[in-house]
Amino acid sequence: MNHEKITISINSSLLEVLAKLESLPVLQTVFVLDNNKTVIGTITDGDIRRGFLKGLSLTHPLENFLFKNFHFITEGAKDFNLLRDFRLNRIKAVPLLSKKGHLLKVIDFSKTKSILPVDAVLMAGGLGTRLQPLTANTPKPLLKVGNKEIIAYNFDRLSQFGINNQFVTVNYLGDQVETFCNDYNEDINFTIIKEKKYMGTAGSLSLIENFENDTVLLMNSDLLTNIDFEDFYKSFKKEEADIMVASIPYDVNLPYAILESENRIVSSFKEKPSYTYYASSGIYLIKKEILEIIPKEEFFNATDLMDLVIQKGKKLIHFPIRGYWLDIGKHSDYEQAQKDIAHINWD
Repeated sequence: MNHEKITISINSSLLEVLAKLESLPVLQTVFVLDNNKTVIGTITDGDIRRGFLKGLSLTHPLENFLFKNFHFITEGAKDFNLLRDFRLNRIKAVPLLSKKGHLLKVIDFSKTKSILPVDAVLMAGGLGTRLQPLTANTPKPLLKVGNKEIIAYNFDRLSQFGINNQFVTVNYLGDQVETFCNDYNEDINFTIIKEKKYMGTAGSLSLIENFENDTVLLMNSDLLTNIDFEDFYKSFKKEEADIMVASIPYDVNLPYAILESENRIVSSFKEKPSYTYYASSGIYLIKKEILEIIPKEEFFNATDLMDLVIQKGKKLIHFPIRGYWLDIGKHSDYEQAQKDIAHINWD
């Protein structure tokens, strides 16, 4: 959003404020700046109405209508619970201010669910061999599901939770992915990581040195999911995990009576039992310090990282996904995604 549309000088007239509010039917808030461009308060229709009820008029200075005890977040703040409280209290929008009080952006709670202190890495360098010929000239993450690229659903879902530091690792047809990111969304801070060789599903993490946060989210870019990243992150912190892998249930239904025996002597049996196993979804939350054990510039999978964590006695736990998840790996998956997309709840 253009800041000029939502800000106004303290020296302006009330009529100028009303004109600004008229052009902001959704936000319905104007941020008032002093002569140093510092946000010193807000004005809404309600503030003006209350001013008139107190006897103020259109000719009174803006200062008289100003609401100074406004909610805001300071740049670099890590308390995502504060954002959750704002959202639960139905506050429509909160400004993000620099440490000098300058307006950086407005967090619109009609679009943003949270602001998580997390950096994301999306793996987008695979060949997509099983989706040939669709991927002959188009990288798999840029194939469209509905009217939108697969990777774009992940960009937007992450941004919905305030995860706007997004690293994208590329290899096969990487220039197309890079161009797409450059033109996509100016609110997302994309960093393209170019693999010189194929490095597996976690190897390119060793190429990134400028993470801003202490938690890194690693995910495959060809997933379609509405996972609740806030619940995922809260569970990760509560459990004090070194790695938390999002998991999906996999049910196995056996059509026979299964015998339980020892030395061929049957002690009991289960008639057509069902078993539920949990599989990795390709989404991981990782403590930044854990990344130090990844070998530099070598082929290395996320499963290799999990093995190392277990061997070193670190804490690896899983988080069952309760929403939608689909790994678009083959043609039948791609066809299923086209059928499902209109019914996925992104709210």
